[in-house]
Amino acid sequence: MTKENMSAAAGPESALPTRIREEGESVARQTERMRLVERIVLEMAECFRGRLAMSRRSFLHSSCGLAAGFLAMNSVFGPLFDVDPAEAADPEIGAERAREFAGQLIFDLQTHFVYPQYPSTSILGLRELARQWNPAMEGEQTPAKIHFDNFFREVFLESETGLAVLSSAPNDDPAHYFLHNEDLARARALVREKTGSKRLYVHALFTPGRPGWLEELEQAIALRPDAWKGYTVGQPMGESQWPWRLDDEKLVYPAYERMVKAGITTICIHKGLLPANYRQRMPSTWRYGNVDDVPRAAKDWPELRFLIYHSGLETGGIPAEEDVRRFEETGEIPWVSDLARIPEKYGVSNVYAELGSVFAVTAVSAPRYCAGILGTLIKGMGEDRVLWGTDSVWYGSPQWQIEALRRLEIPEDLRTKFGFTPLGPANGPLKNRIFSGNAMEVHPVALDSLRGDNLAALRKSAGGGAA
Repeated sequence: MTKENMSAAAGPESALPTRIREEGESVARQTERMRLVERIVLEMAECFRGRLAMSRRSFLHSSCGLAAGFLAMNSVFGPLFDVDPAEAADPEIGAERAREFAGQLIFDLQTHFVYPQYPSTSILGLRELARQWNPAMEGEQTPAKIHFDNFFREVFLESETGLAVLSSAPNDDPAHYFLHNEDLARARALVREKTGSKRLYVHALFTPGRPGWLEELEQAIALRPDAWKGYTVGQPMGESQWPWRLDDEKLVYPAYERMVKAGITTICIHKGLLPANYRQRMPSTWRYGNVDDVPRAAKDWPELRFLIYHSGLETGGIPAEEDVRRFEETGEIPWVSDLARIPEKYGVSNVYAELGSVFAVTAVSAPRYCAGILGTLIKGMGEDRVLWGTDSVWYGSPQWQIEALRRLEIPEDLRTKFGFTPLGPANGPLKNRIFSGNAMEVHPVALDSLRGDNLAALRKSAGGGAA
Protein backbone atom coordinates (compact mmCIF):
# COMPACT_ATOMS: atom_id res chain seq x y z
CA MET A 1 0.00 0.00 0.00
CA THR A 2 1.31 3.47 -0.80
CA LYS A 3 -1.09 6.15 0.35
CA GLU A 4 1.75 8.67 0.38
CA ASN A 5 -0.52 11.67 0.79
CA MET A 6 -2.24 10.65 3.98
CA SER A 7 -1.23 12.45 7.16
CA ALA A 8 -2.23 12.71 10.76
CA ALA A 9 -4.51 15.38 12.04
CA ALA A 10 -3.71 17.36 15.13
CA GLY A 11 -5.56 16.09 18.12
CA PRO A 12 -5.43 13.97 21.25
CA GLU A 13 -3.18 10.95 21.23
CA SER A 14 -5.17 7.73 21.51
CA ALA A 15 -4.45 4.02 21.56
CA LEU A 16 -6.44 3.35 18.39
CA PRO A 17 -7.01 5.54 15.33
CA THR A 18 -9.73 8.13 15.54
CA ARG A 19 -8.83 10.59 12.75
CA ILE A 20 -7.67 10.34 9.15
CA ARG A 21 -6.78 13.09 6.70
CA GLU A 22 -6.29 12.35 2.99
CA GLU A 23 -5.10 14.39 0.04
CA GLY A 24 -7.23 17.38 -0.77
CA GLU A 25 -8.78 17.56 2.69
CA SER A 26 -7.93 20.56 4.87
CA VAL A 27 -9.19 18.93 8.04
CA ALA A 28 -9.20 15.42 9.42
CA ARG A 29 -11.93 12.99 8.54
CA GLN A 30 -13.60 11.71 11.64
CA THR A 31 -16.95 10.02 11.76
CA GLU A 32 -19.25 10.71 14.69
CA ARG A 33 -18.52 7.25 16.02
CA MET A 34 -14.76 7.74 15.74
CA ARG A 35 -15.13 11.03 17.61
CA LEU A 36 -17.07 9.28 20.35
CA VAL A 37 -14.47 6.51 20.63
CA GLU A 38 -11.77 9.15 21.00
CA ARG A 39 -13.66 10.88 23.78
CA ILE A 40 -14.31 7.66 25.70
CA VAL A 41 -10.67 6.57 25.45
CA LEU A 42 -9.47 9.88 26.85
CA GLU A 43 -12.04 9.75 29.65
CA MET A 44 -10.86 6.26 30.55
CA ALA A 45 -7.26 7.41 30.50
CA GLU A 46 -8.06 10.19 32.94
CA CYS A 47 -9.96 7.75 35.15
CA PHE A 48 -7.34 5.01 35.35
CA ARG A 49 -4.00 6.73 35.01
CA GLY A 50 -4.26 8.36 38.41
CA ARG A 51 -4.91 5.02 40.11
CA LEU A 52 -1.90 3.59 38.30
CA ALA A 53 0.31 6.65 38.93
CA MET A 54 0.83 7.09 35.17
CA SER A 55 0.82 10.07 32.88
CA ARG A 56 -1.78 9.97 30.13
CA ARG A 57 0.92 9.21 27.61
CA SER A 58 2.28 6.36 29.73
CA PHE A 59 -1.20 4.92 30.17
CA LEU A 60 -1.86 4.99 26.44
CA HIS A 61 1.51 3.33 25.80
CA SER A 62 0.60 0.46 28.11
CA SER A 63 -1.48 -2.67 27.73
CA CYS A 64 -4.08 -0.87 29.83
CA GLY A 65 -4.37 1.88 27.23
CA LEU A 66 -4.79 -0.63 24.44
CA ALA A 67 -7.51 -2.40 26.41
CA ALA A 68 -9.21 0.97 26.96
CA GLY A 69 -9.25 1.45 23.20
CA PHE A 70 -11.02 -1.86 22.62
CA LEU A 71 -13.48 -1.13 25.43
CA ALA A 72 -14.28 2.21 23.83
CA MET A 73 -14.77 0.54 20.44
CA ASN A 74 -17.18 -1.95 21.98
CA SER A 75 -19.17 0.78 23.69
CA VAL A 76 -19.66 2.58 20.36
CA PHE A 77 -19.84 -0.21 17.77
CA GLY A 78 -21.14 -3.09 19.86
CA PRO A 79 -19.33 -6.05 21.43
CA LEU A 80 -16.92 -7.00 18.65
CA PHE A 81 -13.66 -7.21 20.62
CA ASP A 82 -12.99 -9.65 23.45
CA VAL A 83 -11.73 -7.43 26.27
CA ASP A 84 -12.20 -7.52 30.04
CA PRO A 85 -12.74 -4.10 31.67
CA ALA A 86 -10.23 -5.14 34.34
CA GLU A 87 -7.50 -5.03 31.68
CA ALA A 88 -7.72 -1.24 31.59
CA ALA A 89 -7.02 -1.02 35.32
CA ASP A 90 -4.42 -3.73 35.93
CA PRO A 91 -1.17 -3.96 33.90
CA GLU A 92 -0.53 -7.48 35.22
CA ILE A 93 -3.53 -8.78 33.27
CA GLY A 94 -1.91 -7.52 30.10
CA ALA A 95 1.39 -9.09 31.09
CA GLU A 96 -0.33 -12.42 31.70
CA ARG A 97 -2.06 -12.14 28.33
CA ALA A 98 1.31 -11.60 26.66
CA ARG A 99 2.67 -14.72 28.31
CA GLU A 100 -0.39 -16.71 27.21
CA PHE A 101 0.20 -15.94 23.53
CA ALA A 102 3.99 -16.03 23.55
CA GLY A 103 4.00 -19.27 21.54
CA GLN A 104 1.60 -18.11 18.84
CA LEU A 105 3.39 -17.83 15.51
CA ILE A 106 2.67 -14.68 13.50
CA PHE A 107 3.65 -14.65 9.81
CA ASP A 108 3.13 -11.20 8.27
CA LEU A 109 2.75 -11.45 4.48
CA GLN A 110 3.23 -7.74 3.79
CA THR A 111 5.87 -5.47 5.27
CA HIS A 112 7.82 -2.53 3.84
CA PHE A 113 10.71 -0.14 4.18
CA VAL A 114 12.59 2.01 1.65
CA TYR A 115 16.18 2.05 0.46
CA PRO A 116 18.45 4.73 2.01
CA GLN A 117 18.51 7.00 -1.06
CA TYR A 118 14.73 6.92 -1.57
CA PRO A 119 14.07 10.47 -2.83
CA SER A 120 10.67 11.25 -1.29
CA THR A 121 9.61 11.89 2.30
CA SER A 122 5.89 12.16 1.57
CA ILE A 123 5.24 8.57 2.65
CA LEU A 124 6.16 9.62 6.19
CA GLY A 125 2.64 11.07 6.25
CA LEU A 126 1.43 7.51 6.86
CA ARG A 127 3.48 7.30 10.03
CA GLU A 128 2.32 10.74 11.12
CA LEU A 129 -1.21 9.47 10.62
CA ALA A 130 -0.46 6.34 12.59
CA ARG A 131 0.63 8.38 15.62
CA GLN A 132 -3.07 9.00 16.18
CA TRP A 133 -3.58 5.32 16.85
CA ASN A 134 -0.18 3.94 17.76
CA PRO A 135 1.14 6.05 20.64
CA ALA A 136 4.37 4.05 20.76
CA MET A 137 5.41 6.03 17.64
CA GLU A 138 7.00 8.93 19.48
CA GLY A 139 8.98 11.82 18.12
CA GLU A 140 9.53 13.24 14.66
CA GLN A 141 8.88 10.78 11.84
CA THR A 142 12.20 11.09 10.02
CA PRO A 143 13.33 9.09 6.95
CA ALA A 144 15.28 6.81 9.29
CA LYS A 145 11.92 5.53 10.58
CA ILE A 146 11.24 3.88 7.20
CA HIS A 147 14.72 2.43 6.75
CA PHE A 148 15.94 -1.08 7.56
CA ASP A 149 17.07 -0.65 11.18
CA ASN A 150 13.72 0.69 12.34
CA PHE A 151 11.89 -1.87 10.21
CA PHE A 152 13.72 -4.68 11.97
CA ARG A 153 13.11 -3.14 15.39
CA GLU A 154 9.39 -2.46 14.96
CA VAL A 155 8.46 -5.66 13.14
CA PHE A 156 10.67 -8.28 14.79
CA LEU A 157 11.58 -6.79 18.18
CA GLU A 158 8.55 -4.70 19.17
CA SER A 159 5.86 -7.08 17.99
CA GLU A 160 5.21 -10.80 18.17
CA THR A 161 5.79 -11.16 14.44
CA GLY A 162 8.07 -14.15 13.97
CA LEU A 163 8.16 -14.35 10.18
CA ALA A 164 7.58 -11.70 7.54
CA VAL A 165 7.54 -11.08 3.80
CA LEU A 166 9.23 -7.91 2.60
CA SER A 167 7.57 -6.28 -0.39
CA SER A 168 8.07 -3.26 -2.63
CA ALA A 169 6.17 -1.14 -5.14
CA PRO A 170 7.11 0.10 -8.62
CA ASN A 171 6.90 3.60 -9.99
CA ASP A 172 7.14 4.97 -13.51
CA ASP A 173 10.32 6.62 -12.20
CA PRO A 174 12.57 3.76 -11.02
CA ALA A 175 14.19 6.03 -8.43
CA HIS A 176 10.86 5.95 -6.58
CA TYR A 177 10.68 2.20 -6.16
CA PHE A 178 10.56 1.54 -2.41
CA LEU A 179 13.17 -1.18 -2.82
CA HIS A 180 14.80 -2.61 -5.90
CA ASN A 181 15.14 -6.35 -6.28
CA GLU A 182 18.76 -6.33 -5.17
CA ASP A 183 17.77 -4.37 -2.04
CA LEU A 184 15.14 -6.97 -1.19
CA ALA A 185 17.64 -9.81 -1.50
CA ARG A 186 20.18 -7.97 0.67
CA ALA A 187 17.58 -7.38 3.38
CA ARG A 188 16.75 -11.09 3.48
CA ALA A 189 20.43 -11.93 3.96
CA LEU A 190 20.85 -9.27 6.64
CA VAL A 191 17.92 -10.51 8.70
CA ARG A 192 19.26 -14.03 8.42
CA GLU A 193 22.63 -12.80 9.64
CA LYS A 194 21.05 -11.00 12.61
CA THR A 195 18.67 -13.76 13.69
CA GLY A 196 20.56 -16.86 12.63
CA SER A 197 17.64 -18.26 10.61
CA LYS A 198 15.36 -17.43 7.71
CA ARG A 199 12.86 -15.07 9.32
CA LEU A 200 12.41 -12.80 6.30
CA TYR A 201 11.04 -13.82 2.91
CA VAL A 202 11.17 -11.40 -0.01
CA HIS A 203 9.42 -10.52 -3.24
CA ALA A 204 10.93 -9.52 -6.55
CA LEU A 205 9.06 -6.92 -8.55
CA PHE A 206 8.00 -7.74 -12.08
CA THR A 207 6.71 -4.97 -14.31
CA PRO A 208 5.05 -6.15 -17.55
CA GLY A 209 5.31 -3.83 -20.53
CA ARG A 210 8.19 -1.69 -19.36
CA PRO A 211 11.32 -1.58 -21.51
CA GLY A 212 13.52 -4.59 -20.76
CA TRP A 213 11.13 -6.07 -18.22
CA LEU A 214 11.58 -9.71 -19.20
CA GLU A 215 15.36 -9.35 -19.01
CA GLU A 216 14.91 -7.85 -15.53
CA LEU A 217 12.71 -10.79 -14.59
CA GLU A 218 15.49 -13.20 -15.59
CA GLN A 219 17.94 -11.19 -13.49
CA ALA A 220 15.53 -11.37 -10.57
CA ILE A 221 15.29 -15.16 -10.91
CA ALA A 222 19.03 -15.31 -10.25
CA LEU A 223 18.39 -13.64 -6.86
CA ARG A 224 16.03 -16.51 -5.92
CA PRO A 225 13.15 -14.45 -4.51
CA ASP A 226 10.51 -16.28 -2.50
CA ALA A 227 7.66 -14.80 -4.55
CA TRP A 228 6.81 -12.17 -7.14
CA LYS A 229 5.08 -8.82 -6.66
CA GLY A 230 3.15 -7.00 -9.37
CA TYR A 231 0.92 -3.94 -9.72
CA THR A 232 -1.56 -4.30 -12.56
CA VAL A 233 -2.29 -0.57 -12.30
CA GLY A 234 1.36 0.07 -13.18
CA GLN A 235 2.07 2.21 -10.14
CA PRO A 236 -0.12 2.56 -7.07
CA MET A 237 -0.89 6.24 -6.64
CA GLY A 238 -1.39 7.76 -10.07
CA GLU A 239 -1.70 7.27 -13.79
CA SER A 240 0.96 4.94 -15.21
CA GLN A 241 2.29 4.34 -18.70
CA TRP A 242 2.33 0.61 -18.08
CA PRO A 243 -0.88 -0.93 -16.73
CA TRP A 244 -1.49 -4.60 -17.54
CA ARG A 245 -3.81 -7.54 -16.91
CA LEU A 246 -3.07 -10.87 -15.28
CA ASP A 247 -4.81 -12.69 -18.14
CA ASP A 248 -2.93 -11.00 -21.01
CA GLU A 249 -1.71 -14.02 -22.96
CA LYS A 250 0.65 -12.14 -25.23
CA LEU A 251 2.26 -9.85 -22.65
CA VAL A 252 2.23 -11.69 -19.33
CA TYR A 253 1.94 -15.43 -19.98
CA PRO A 254 5.59 -15.63 -21.17
CA ALA A 255 6.57 -14.39 -17.69
CA TYR A 256 4.47 -17.10 -16.05
CA GLU A 257 6.32 -19.69 -18.16
CA ARG A 258 9.64 -18.41 -16.82
CA MET A 259 8.34 -18.38 -13.23
CA VAL A 260 7.15 -21.97 -13.45
CA LYS A 261 10.41 -23.07 -15.04
CA ALA A 262 12.36 -21.36 -12.22
CA GLY A 263 10.18 -22.96 -9.54
CA ILE A 264 9.16 -19.57 -8.09
CA THR A 265 5.42 -19.93 -8.38
CA THR A 266 3.82 -17.51 -5.89
CA ILE A 267 2.59 -14.25 -7.45
CA CYS A 268 1.43 -11.44 -5.17
CA ILE A 269 -0.71 -8.82 -6.87
CA HIS A 270 -1.73 -5.43 -5.53
CA LYS A 271 -5.44 -5.06 -6.21
CA GLY A 272 -7.87 -2.39 -5.10
CA LEU A 273 -6.89 0.07 -2.36
CA LEU A 274 -7.17 2.86 -4.91
CA PRO A 275 -6.41 6.43 -3.76
CA ALA A 276 -8.93 9.16 -3.09
CA ASN A 277 -10.45 10.60 -6.26
CA TYR A 278 -8.97 7.72 -8.20
CA ARG A 279 -11.24 8.19 -11.23
CA GLN A 280 -9.74 11.65 -11.73
CA ARG A 281 -6.18 10.71 -10.74
CA MET A 282 -6.05 7.44 -12.68
CA PRO A 283 -8.68 7.88 -15.44
CA SER A 284 -7.33 5.24 -17.80
CA THR A 285 -5.65 2.85 -15.36
CA TRP A 286 -7.85 2.48 -12.28
CA ARG A 287 -9.89 -0.32 -13.87
CA TYR A 288 -6.75 -2.47 -13.91
CA GLY A 289 -7.00 -2.53 -10.12
CA ASN A 290 -10.16 -4.66 -10.29
CA VAL A 291 -10.08 -8.45 -9.83
CA ASP A 292 -11.80 -9.35 -13.10
CA ASP A 293 -8.53 -10.59 -14.62
CA VAL A 294 -7.87 -13.06 -11.80
CA PRO A 295 -10.19 -15.96 -12.77
CA ARG A 296 -8.81 -16.72 -16.22
CA ALA A 297 -5.17 -16.37 -15.14
CA ALA A 298 -5.76 -18.68 -12.18
CA LYS A 299 -7.57 -21.21 -14.35
CA ASP A 300 -4.95 -21.12 -17.11
CA TRP A 301 -2.05 -21.42 -14.66
CA PRO A 302 -2.90 -23.95 -11.92
CA GLU A 303 0.85 -24.31 -11.25
CA LEU A 304 0.87 -20.75 -9.85
CA ARG A 305 -0.56 -19.30 -6.65
CA PHE A 306 -2.16 -15.86 -6.98
CA LEU A 307 -2.11 -13.92 -3.69
CA ILE A 308 -4.41 -10.90 -4.00
CA TYR A 309 -3.00 -8.21 -1.76
CA HIS A 310 -5.41 -5.98 0.17
CA SER A 311 -8.09 -8.57 -0.71
CA GLY A 312 -9.00 -6.36 -3.66
CA LEU A 313 -10.88 -3.81 -1.48
CA GLU A 314 -11.73 -1.05 -3.93
CA THR A 315 -10.56 2.00 -1.97
CA GLY A 316 -8.46 2.71 1.09
CA GLY A 317 -9.15 5.03 4.00
CA ILE A 318 -12.35 5.18 6.04
CA PRO A 319 -15.03 3.11 4.29
CA ALA A 320 -17.73 5.20 2.65
CA GLU A 321 -21.00 5.25 4.59
CA GLU A 322 -22.86 4.01 1.52
CA ASP A 323 -20.53 0.98 1.28
CA VAL A 324 -21.07 0.15 4.94
CA ARG A 325 -24.82 0.54 4.56
CA ARG A 326 -24.89 -1.62 1.43
CA PHE A 327 -22.92 -4.32 3.21
CA GLU A 328 -25.32 -4.33 6.17
CA GLU A 329 -28.26 -4.70 3.77
CA THR A 330 -26.87 -7.06 1.13
CA GLY A 331 -23.51 -8.44 2.31
CA GLU A 332 -21.76 -6.90 -0.71
CA ILE A 333 -18.31 -5.30 -0.28
CA PRO A 334 -16.83 -3.56 -3.37
CA TRP A 335 -14.41 -5.90 -5.13
CA VAL A 336 -13.88 -8.05 -2.00
CA SER A 337 -17.11 -9.90 -2.71
CA ASP A 338 -16.05 -10.30 -6.35
CA LEU A 339 -12.79 -11.85 -5.21
CA ALA A 340 -14.51 -14.14 -2.73
CA ARG A 341 -16.79 -15.54 -5.43
CA ILE A 342 -13.95 -16.56 -7.72
CA PRO A 343 -13.07 -20.01 -6.28
CA GLU A 344 -16.58 -21.43 -6.49
CA LYS A 345 -17.64 -19.60 -9.65
CA TYR A 346 -14.56 -20.56 -11.66
CA GLY A 347 -13.51 -23.79 -9.96
CA VAL A 348 -10.03 -22.63 -8.91
CA SER A 349 -8.16 -23.28 -5.67
CA ASN A 350 -4.99 -21.25 -6.29
CA VAL A 351 -6.31 -17.78 -5.35
CA TYR A 352 -5.69 -16.27 -1.90
CA ALA A 353 -6.69 -13.06 -0.09
CA GLU A 354 -4.20 -10.97 1.95
CA LEU A 355 -5.29 -8.47 4.60
CA GLY A 356 -2.62 -5.73 4.56
CA SER A 357 -4.01 -2.23 5.32
CA VAL A 358 -7.57 -3.49 4.78
CA PHE A 359 -7.72 -4.95 8.28
CA ALA A 360 -5.82 -2.07 9.88
CA VAL A 361 -8.05 0.73 8.64
CA THR A 362 -11.45 -0.94 8.85
CA ALA A 363 -10.87 -2.55 12.25
CA VAL A 364 -10.75 0.86 13.87
CA SER A 365 -13.08 2.92 11.68
CA ALA A 366 -15.85 0.41 10.91
CA PRO A 367 -15.24 -2.84 12.83
CA ARG A 368 -18.52 -4.48 11.75
CA TYR A 369 -17.45 -3.87 8.16
CA CYS A 370 -14.03 -5.30 9.02
CA ALA A 371 -15.70 -8.38 10.48
CA GLY A 372 -17.78 -8.59 7.30
CA ILE A 373 -14.66 -8.51 5.14
CA LEU A 374 -13.21 -11.41 7.11
CA GLY A 375 -16.49 -13.31 7.03
CA THR A 376 -16.88 -12.78 3.28
CA LEU A 377 -13.34 -13.91 2.52
CA ILE A 378 -13.46 -16.98 4.75
CA LYS A 379 -16.84 -18.02 3.36
CA GLY A 380 -15.82 -17.61 -0.28
CA MET A 381 -12.08 -18.30 -0.33
CA GLY A 382 -12.07 -20.95 2.39
CA GLU A 383 -10.38 -20.96 5.79
CA ASP A 384 -7.09 -21.97 4.18
CA ARG A 385 -6.87 -19.08 1.69
CA VAL A 386 -6.89 -15.97 3.94
CA LEU A 387 -3.49 -14.53 4.86
CA TRP A 388 -2.29 -12.11 7.54
CA GLY A 389 -0.55 -8.89 6.47
CA THR A 390 -0.15 -5.47 8.10
CA ASP A 391 1.68 -3.10 5.70
CA SER A 392 4.14 -2.27 8.48
CA VAL A 393 6.26 -0.20 8.92
CA TRP A 394 4.07 2.42 7.32
CA TYR A 395 1.96 2.19 10.49
CA GLY A 396 4.64 1.48 13.09
CA SER A 397 4.84 -1.76 15.00
CA PRO A 398 2.08 -4.20 13.99
CA GLN A 399 1.47 -5.38 17.55
CA TRP A 400 -1.82 -3.49 17.92
CA GLN A 401 -3.13 -5.13 14.74
CA ILE A 402 -2.21 -8.56 16.09
CA GLU A 403 -4.16 -7.79 19.26
CA ALA A 404 -7.14 -6.52 17.28
CA LEU A 405 -7.47 -9.73 15.27
CA ARG A 406 -7.00 -11.85 18.39
CA ARG A 407 -9.92 -10.07 20.01
CA LEU A 408 -12.26 -9.58 17.05
CA GLU A 409 -15.36 -11.71 16.55
CA ILE A 410 -17.98 -11.52 13.81
CA PRO A 411 -21.27 -10.42 15.43
CA GLU A 412 -23.93 -13.08 15.69
CA ASP A 413 -26.44 -11.13 13.62
CA LEU A 414 -24.01 -10.95 10.68
CA ARG A 415 -23.21 -14.64 11.03
CA THR A 416 -26.91 -15.50 10.92
CA LYS A 417 -27.78 -13.14 8.07
CA PHE A 418 -24.87 -13.96 5.76
CA GLY A 419 -23.75 -17.43 6.84
CA PHE A 420 -20.38 -16.36 8.20
CA THR A 421 -18.19 -18.64 10.28
CA PRO A 422 -17.20 -17.48 13.80
CA LEU A 423 -13.56 -16.44 14.04
CA GLY A 424 -13.23 -18.23 17.37
CA PRO A 425 -10.67 -17.88 20.16
CA ALA A 426 -7.51 -15.78 19.86
CA ASN A 427 -5.39 -18.91 19.75
CA GLY A 428 -8.00 -21.09 18.05
CA PRO A 429 -7.67 -23.03 14.79
CA LEU A 430 -9.09 -20.39 12.45
CA LYS A 431 -7.12 -17.42 13.75
CA ASN A 432 -3.94 -19.52 13.86
CA ARG A 433 -4.54 -20.39 10.22
CA ILE A 434 -4.87 -16.71 9.33
CA PHE A 435 -1.91 -15.65 11.46
CA SER A 436 0.53 -18.24 10.11
CA GLY A 437 -0.82 -21.64 9.12
CA ASN A 438 -1.96 -20.62 5.66
CA ALA A 439 1.20 -18.64 5.01
CA MET A 440 3.37 -21.63 5.85
CA GLU A 441 1.65 -23.58 3.11
CA VAL A 442 2.68 -20.83 0.69
CA HIS A 443 6.17 -20.36 2.18
CA PRO A 444 7.31 -23.61 3.86
CA VAL A 445 9.09 -22.88 7.14
CA ALA A 446 11.71 -24.96 8.94
CA LEU A 447 10.27 -24.42 12.42
CA ASP A 448 13.10 -26.28 14.17
CA SER A 449 15.60 -23.75 12.84
CA LEU A 450 13.62 -20.89 14.35
CA ARG A 451 13.58 -22.32 17.86
CA GLY A 452 17.33 -22.14 18.24
CA ASP A 453 18.03 -18.81 16.59
CA ASN A 454 18.87 -15.38 18.04
CA LEU A 455 15.49 -13.64 17.89
CA ALA A 456 14.44 -14.29 21.48
CA ALA A 457 17.75 -12.94 22.76
CA LEU A 458 17.51 -9.88 20.51
CA ARG A 459 14.00 -9.17 21.80
CA LYS A 460 15.08 -9.54 25.40
CA SER A 461 17.98 -7.17 24.84
CA ALA A 462 15.67 -4.65 23.16
CA GLY A 463 13.02 -5.01 25.86
CA GLY A 464 10.17 -5.64 23.41
CA GLY A 465 8.24 -8.25 21.47
CA ALA A 466 7.82 -11.79 22.73
CA ALA A 467 10.33 -14.52 23.31
